[in-house]
Amino acid sequence: MQGQKYLLAFVITAAIFATAFYIAGRLDARRIADIRVAQEQVSVDILSLETQFDLLGSLDCLTLSDNPVLSEELNSLANRLSIAEQNLGNDNAEVVLLKKKYSLLEIKDYLLMREISQKCTKFKPIYILYFYSNNGDCPDCRRMGDVLTYLRQTYPGLRVYSFDYRLDLSALNTLITLRKIDNEKGLPAFAVNNGRPIYGFKNLQEMETLIPELKTLATSTTETL
Repeated sequence: MQGQKYLLAFVITAAIFATAFYIAGRLDARRIADIRVAQEQVSVDILSLETQFDLLGSLDCLTLSDNPVLSEELNSLANRLSIAEQNLGNDNAEVVLLKKKYSLLEIKDYLLMREISQKCTKFKPIYILYFYSNNGDCPDCRRMGDVLTYLRQTYPGLRVYSFDYRLDLSALNTLITLRKIDNEKGLPAFAVNNGRPIYGFKNLQEMETLIPELKTLATSTTETL
């Protein structure tokens, strides 16, 4: 009789754990599905802008001032991907594939911003190319990421492109080479617009000093409001 009680308790406990794992798996699958949908939307938006360039020869710069071109979409996608990475692990095959697609979208948006800024002289984007590692070899990367997230939220016009330096992606490796990011100097590393790479953790005050142009974003935001 006592053995039956233990067996029943074991079965109930196993059922509870199985149900919990099933629900967690369903939630993770839904998160990944949401990320894929968001990536497709960003990809379509980028393709639309590129096609507009081809059709018109130039973008309507007045329209551009009212449209932050994918900034909100990319930021939202970055937050979703970060949650999926925390829940499933950074070595999960699905997460790695999603991160590669996201990195490609970031690079395309970065190139598009450079082209737009050349054609629309009044459009002066401020962007940061941020390179990090979450393989346990960069103790300051998480803190640096928090600072950049705060800056991005404080200055909506600021574009932050975050790249996993260890990600095996040829396009990313080319970007790293072109921007002369030297891993020997350590991570985190970042570059502001076309400036030289900067290495190591920088706090909020240091970042605002390094990027005095942020004040223009605050001014333009205030004027818009």
